[in-house]
Amino acid sequence: MRASNTLYELLENSIKEYSDNVAYSMFGGEDVTYAEVGKRVAAVQQMLLDAGLSAGDKVAILSSNMPNWGVCYFAVVTAGMIAVPILPDFTEAELDMLISHSEAKALFVSDKLFTKLSKQTVAMLDIVIRTKNLGIISQRTEGKARGVSRVPRPDDLAVIIYTSGTTSRPKGVMLTHYNLASNVNMMYGLFPIDSNDSMLSVLPLSHTYECTVGMLYPFAVGGRVTYLEKPPTASILLPALREVRPTCFLIVPLIIEKIFRSQIYAKFTSNAFWRKVYGNDFLRRQLHRMAGRRLMKVFGGRLRFLGIGGAKLNTQVEQFLVEANIPYAIGYGLTETAPMVAGAVPAMPRKVGSTGLPMKGLQVRLDNVNPETQQGEIVINSPSMMVGYYKNEAATAEAFTADGWFRTGDLGYIDEAGVIYIKGRLKNMIVGPSGENIYPEEIESVLNSNAYVSESIVTQQDGHLVALIHFDKEAIEKLKDELMEKWEITRDDWHRKVGEWNAKKEEIKQEIMRYVNSKVNKFSRISEVVEEDAEFEKTPTHKIRRFKYSEAARNAKTAEKDEKAAASGGDAAAEKKE
Repeated sequence: MRASNTLYELLENSIKEYSDNVAYSMFGGEDVTYAEVGKRVAAVQQMLLDAGLSAGDKVAILSSNMPNWGVCYFAVVTAGMIAVPILPDFTEAELDMLISHSEAKALFVSDKLFTKLSKQTVAMLDIVIRTKNLGIISQRTEGKARGVSRVPRPDDLAVIIYTSGTTSRPKGVMLTHYNLASNVNMMYGLFPIDSNDSMLSVLPLSHTYECTVGMLYPFAVGGRVTYLEKPPTASILLPALREVRPTCFLIVPLIIEKIFRSQIYAKFTSNAFWRKVYGNDFLRRQLHRMAGRRLMKVFGGRLRFLGIGGAKLNTQVEQFLVEANIPYAIGYGLTETAPMVAGAVPAMPRKVGSTGLPMKGLQVRLDNVNPETQQGEIVINSPSMMVGYYKNEAATAEAFTADGWFRTGDLGYIDEAGVIYIKGRLKNMIVGPSGENIYPEEIESVLNSNAYVSESIVTQQDGHLVALIHFDKEAIEKLKDELMEKWEITRDDWHRKVGEWNAKKEEIKQEIMRYVNSKVNKFSRISEVVEEDAEFEKTPTHKIRRFKYSEAARNAKTAEKDEKAAASGGDAAAEKKE
């Protein structure tokens, strides 16, 4: 791979060296060669310039994954304009706000997402282009001179990416051409791929992880990326894996954790016999090895790199991956670092729970280290760290140390070999009654290993740790079937057993609490398990919005319910009086 200093150089180098290779494919649809990408990029740039846009102008991309997503992205950044990729799961109000805040003058949009925009937002844009066929949806040309492009320099701003915000409103991360190009260069040093590699894309391209690792990196080496037209449900993903047979595949922990819990752990703990077998270390490793061979076939049989990033991977699931001989890699990074900071790749010796070594070319250290635990905030000095947050000087100042290193907000420690371990988010840390540092993510990892738990949050209520859990729907339905058989009733008669069912759920919650408390230290033990009926509210990158479930938020919600109940009671009394 030829190292690049800008995305313009990256595009030009790849089109020249790999012109006949297929760059992008739509599963069941078109193949687009590197040469064709170059032609489409030039055509799109002409549309933008004809609409009056020039170098330095912002262009939003609000689209599902497809070959033209990359075409539009390259067309913007290589003309010296600034791309604003927007995650598709933002609400209608958030989308209008982000497009306005970014000062975007143009928009690339896919059909379904176009309907989420207000007429006022569309009317403000100089040009709106449909990503599917690169046709113009709307354009304002009156009184506009043709725009002027410019070959970008390394320090020129390339993208503004709005983080999804688990604790606050989205912030626009500003990344330069060199930030992104240098991160691609560092990835080649961590895990080389080449023009023979094929990748299946299932994560949104508007997320930095997928955009840099899953699009820019394969494009830089002449690889091929295939996109899915529909969301990656099992019925869509499995046929695609069989046909594409990717050598590289990027996922978030949620995907592999669901596979493990539903297909592997649930089976090997389904009855007393299997639980006894699975409880034996030697036999468990043999079962995992057999399951691993089957899983590799499901992935297409050619996989050499299963990249897992975006959140912390459950240690039980990672232990399965090790014992199953799956060629997985753990990546650690942030939008603000374009994104990769560290990685543990298949060739490295495994240290379960770690995120591997820092990438070559950047520096990592710990600040405000606790002398007892040797843990501190991870701070980074990297050529790929952001310039700052767009139009937010206060947040930018808080994000950097006095000597210019980026504060990740992650707590962790670094072992004698330089390997990084993440303990949790600084903002999420709970201080115990005697000043102990409690990391809710560690407790949640144990909670989520339970077959009945789909997801969880640990929060503090009145000085005690409380686990909020959302039950796994499939596991609960299976339990209901077993109970109906035991009680000799049908679904229609289920209402007769509501009391017994509620008692059974309370029993499960107590079992979960006992199990968790046997696995964590004394000051991390939970005092109550509370069921959440609905799934937790999440960001567009599927991280739980923790602030929605804090003690203050739950107290406010309870007060609101009490007010509504009191009001409805008053209304009923008034009606009765009348």
